[in-house]
Amino acid sequence: MEWIDLTQTICPEMPGVQLREAKNLEKDGWNATTIEMYSHSGTHMDAPIHFGVEGPTIDQIPLDSLMGYARILDLTGILPSALIEVDDLGPLREELNAGDSLIIHTGWSQFAVTSKAKYRNELPRISEGLAKWLVERGVKMLVVEPPSVADVNDLEEVTLIHRILFSGKIIIVEGICNLEEIKTDEVELMVLPLKVGGGDGAPARVIVKPLNLKSINDG
Repeated sequence: MEWIDLTQTICPEMPGVQLREAKNLEKDGWNATTIEMYSHSGTHMDAPIHFGVEGPTIDQIPLDSLMGYARILDLTGILPSALIEVDDLGPLREELNAGDSLIIHTGWSQFAVTSKAKYRNELPRISEGLAKWLVERGVKMLVVEPPSVADVNDLEEVTLIHRILFSGKIIIVEGICNLEEIKTDEVELMVLPLKVGGGDGAPARVIVKPLNLKSINDG
């Protein structure tokens, strides 16, 4: 199966992004752009320092922590501002193993284009109970469509959830899109953030290859 890109395209309309002409072909002999970007714009990865937790900065995260097997939880149709609880995992509550990653499909990425205020201010978010459960389960990466795993307008909540996940060594990836292109709930996941020295976070290219493990095992 082909790789699928889950990364938002960086563009001037994206919050926190400025693109300016640095050189042009007619005047300078080549085209080039100056990019100014907030470290948590678009599709990005967080590092523990983002919320003051001890751990690797974005450039220090081991490569083998940035790829591997992932399961997709389908929560499309979830209500705005909903708390995602352990019970919402359904069968994954028993099937998710230590070292697996979890991708949560809420359909929320549509609002990154159609309603930027809703995308940021009414996002479905991870409950404290689910955050602790994911740590206990030994999940490797948590990957979500909204720009954050928690309410960015509630400093207490957003700090608590990030610190629980970071303290459990879970890598947080936010702002993915295009999940509707995936026709299976099992994928090979790869996340490659920009290698920013001492970075609290960085834009990342997130790609997946759909898997059909039942067919592979039966074959």
